Amino acid sequence: MQLYSFFNSSTSYRVRIALALKGLAVEVLPVNLRGREQRSAAYMALNPSAGVPLLRDDDGFELSQSLAIIDYLDQTHPQPRLIPADAKTRARVLEFAHGIACDIHPINNMRVLRYLQEELGADEAARNRWYAHWIAEGLRAAEAQLERHGSGPYCFGDAPTLADICLVPQVANAERMKCDLQPYPKLRAVAANCSMHEAFQAAAPARQPDYVG
Repeated sequence: MQLYSFFNSSTSYRVRIALALKGLAVEVLPVNLRGREQRSAAYMALNPSAGVPLLRDDDGFELSQSLAIIDYLDQTHPQPRLIPADAKTRARVLEFAHGIACDIHPINNMRVLRYLQEELGADEAARNRWYAHWIAEGLRAAEAQLERHGSGPYCFGDAPTLADICLVPQVANAERMKCDLQPYPKLRAVAANCSMHEAFQAAAPARQPDYVG
């Protein structure tokens, strides 16, 4: 199994966590987003969306999009389950995960920030205000969801799920961008608990072969 990944990509980070939680061996193939390798003809022939991650299974099956990959891993390697089978718990986990993956991440990822600067002329301060605003909007909602429905040391119980897999990379990005996380004690507590889990540690950016501090 191979994973095209970038150490600082939150979507790649999600899949690395899922693979580690399931104990699946994977060959990580770095794609340097800072060097725009994802736009090379060779890589776009593999993944026309010009992004990471891209998973190639042992039988040659290729799949992009982190949530689709994690769902596929749940179907093909069902233990431990990352998307619960129980309908209501599954819905809560997906509600939380989609809030991060669909509401926060798409408007704050590298290509959007580059467009703000390179095409719209936003300076670094304006770019950072943009980032902090959408982080605050999204994490406020996520914190409220955990206040209402969360339980256990992880987002929704005693074991990590897709919710935790999406939360941890987003918190890491917010910390890297120096966003204020004090208003989100439940999110911070879950992220801190995840940081002690060996699978989350193994998937961390600093543990990747292409890591640049």
